[in-house]
Parts: sequence; C-alpha cells; structure tokens
Amino acid sequence: MRQELMSLPKTLAEDVARNLVMVAKLIDEDPEKAYAYSRIALRLASRVAAVREAAGFAAYANQKYAEALAEFRAARRMTGSVELWPVMADCERGLGRPERAMAMAGEPEVQKLDKSGQVEMRLVAAGARRDMGQLDAAIVTLQSPELASNSVQPWTARLRYAYADALLEAGREGEAREWFAKALEADKDGSTDASDRLAEMDGVEFVDAAVEDDETEDAGDAGDAGADDASRDRD
Repeated sequence: MRQELMSLPKTLAEDVARNLVMVAKLIDEDPEKAYAYSRIALRLASRVAAVREAAGFAAYANQKYAEALAEFRAARRMTGSVELWPVMADCERGLGRPERAMAMAGEPEVQKLDKSGQVEMRLVAAGARRDMGQLDAAIVTLQSPELASNSVQPWTARLRYAYADALLEAGREGEAREWFAKALEADKDGSTDASDRLAEMDGVEFVDAAVEDDETEDAGDAGDAGADDASRDRD
C-alpha cells in the first residue's frame, strides 16, 4: 500500500493514509464509521488498489454486497491478484446467488490461492451448499486435511466451528458438541462464539448482570412506592 500511495502528491497521500488507518481501526467495532472513512478515501484516490480493497471490505462489513463486489473486482483488475476471490464469492452468497459462489469455487483461480485462501474458499463453498439446502454436501465440503489436522492455524477455529454448526443442523448433536469443543480449543482470539454454543447445548443460561441489577432496583422502587402509599393511607 505504501508504494501505491507514494505515487500520490505527499499531502494527498497522507490524507488517504489517515482514512485507511481509520477504516482498519473501526471496521470491527463500528463498521458504519469505517464505511464513511472508506468513502472519503475513495473520493480522494479511487485509482489506488488498496483504497478500492478497503472500500470493499468496509461495504462488506455493512452487508452492502453489491458495492463490495464492485470494489473487490476493481482492486483485482488493478493488481491481478486472486487474493480476494473467496470474499468475492461470499458477496455472491450475500446477494442471494449461491450457485455463482459454487461456480467460483471450481474456477482455476482457487488453485492459485495460498492455504489460507483455499480454506476460506472451502468455507464459502460449504456456506453456499447450505444456502441451496444441500446440507450433507456442505458437511462433506468441510471435511479436509485442514479440518483433520491437530495443528492450530489462523483459520482452524472457524473451520471447526462451521463443521460443528453444519453437523448440528443435520441433527448429529454428539459430533457437533465434539467439534464445537475443538473449535473453542483453537479459538485463541475469540473469533467464534463456540463457548456460547456449547453452553446452549448443555442447557446453561446466562443472565445479564446489568439487567438483573436493574430489575432488582425496579422491584425495590416499587416496594418503596408501595410503602409510601400505605403510609399515606394510614395518615
């Protein structure tokens, strides 16, 4: 990205860089603000591939799939890279076109992806199968050397989680519980809610402490009001 920005006038490059930093910083916690910053960057430097890519991810985070797909396609034309292929396919799913996502999963571009990209493509393909009601095929799609491996990689937790979720939908609860546990074991950064899913399967209910405190306070206020009414009645 730095090299691309160096082609811009210094002040412009600095403005674009600041907006891209804000996109990266906010995209998880406040996707709407991240999207706003991405639009500013896009107005300033629409011919920079990194800007188009950032705009794509910001639109994707806000479920603006048509817009995201257009930006990803533009970035890919500029760079010639296949890196965005899985997320482009997932945009097709978001647009209600799982058959197109499946077609992309069979294209030669997939073979050019690195291991992480190929796992992402497998996740998207399995999701597309589920979209089309092909649950058994989705389960088979996720069965892979990466799933069977004991090695923990950045994608491991999400892959195991997707497999567990598909098994649960298929009514294979025992296997699903086992794979949710394996997903939790690999989930070092909390990228899934595997712990909540396990608790749900075990019948554990979580009570929001803040809500509980509010209810106790309301009950106390009601009791105080009742006591005041009784006092006025005696008077």
